[in-house]
Amino acid sequence: MTPDRRTFLQHAATSVAAASPLFHAAGALAQTSPAQREFNPQPGPWRTFDVTTRVDIVKPQGLTQVWLPVPTVESDWQVSLTSDFRSNGTARLTEDRHYGARMLHVAFAAGEPAPYVELTSRVQTRNRATDWVQKTTAAEDAASLRFWTQPTELLPTDGIVRETAQKATRGARTDVQKARQIYDWVVANTYREPKVRGCGEGDIKTMLETGNLGGKCADLNAIFVGLCRASGIPARDVYGIRLAPSAFGYKELSGNPASLKGAQHCRAEVHLAGHGWVAMDPADVAKVMRLETPEWIKTTQHPVVTPVNQALFGGWEGNWMAWNMAHDVQLPQAQGPRLGFFMYPAAETAGQRLDSYAPDDFKYQITAREIKA
Repeated sequence: MTPDRRTFLQHAATSVAAASPLFHAAGALAQTSPAQREFNPQPGPWRTFDVTTRVDIVKPQGLTQVWLPVPTVESDWQVSLTSDFRSNGTARLTEDRHYGARMLHVAFAAGEPAPYVELTSRVQTRNRATDWVQKTTAAEDAASLRFWTQPTELLPTDGIVRETAQKATRGARTDVQKARQIYDWVVANTYREPKVRGCGEGDIKTMLETGNLGGKCADLNAIFVGLCRASGIPARDVYGIRLAPSAFGYKELSGNPASLKGAQHCRAEVHLAGHGWVAMDPADVAKVMRLETPEWIKTTQHPVVTPVNQALFGGWEGNWMAWNMAHDVQLPQAQGPRLGFFMYPAAETAGQRLDSYAPDDFKYQITAREIKA
């Protein structure tokens, strides 16, 4: 690490500590924990899941509409197979024009007393891990890569975002070095804030301007993506949901398939020369540090955190499904505002948007069932 880089991280960590007395820079916790745990997901067999979302509108008033995300991603780590639905409304599969995010849109007659929709999507997922030694010769279209460097409403790439990116990447020459330093900056300077609703809002400009760098996955991974884009590196948020327990025993990196309420999780990808699209998830490092043990772990050198911090730079576990990579989503025929991202069911009744972060009031549930061969 260069002297300038070290000075910047120390200064940034001190600034966050002033805003949040509970936060300390990495290295502040005495090492009294047991032997290092294992977290090393590697590409292997595919797993198949049926993911079911059920929405019931309890108090419909006038025209009622529901929008549900449908798995869109097709890659070497996920295959989106089929989607079937049933409803007492008029349902159609459609997609966001800008990002191609698929969704089910259901409109209910004004007099329908109990609107409901149930959507089941079958997907296959598997672990990811980057081979940093083996380079890829596959090339991606330059225009497509430029698309993933563009700013969005919540991800500006100028002003304080660009200034922070320049400081975080000081001394780095390659894309890999820049991504590594941005990842380390996010882990060192942001933190998981359990009081944030849902997955957060992802308003990175406000977070950086206020110095309030506590949030959840849609905040912390958005900072990573925004800093990468501001550095000229293609990057994107990947919005999805955890489906099953972690094979490595990490409770905070698990989903309960019987009830996936609150299991939504945003990850990130960055395109690196010689490696293609690479998995990233600094937000999950912050989650493990804050919640995996009774004490808030303040260092990546802790044996519970170290393997997660290492593996999530370039990989992630396949107990998770991606919906889409869309930002600034305009829901078709909606009366409410655009969505910063589309990871939760959305609904309107009487022209009013329901609170997607309140599944009990909204009345929706999501479950998963693994299909064994």
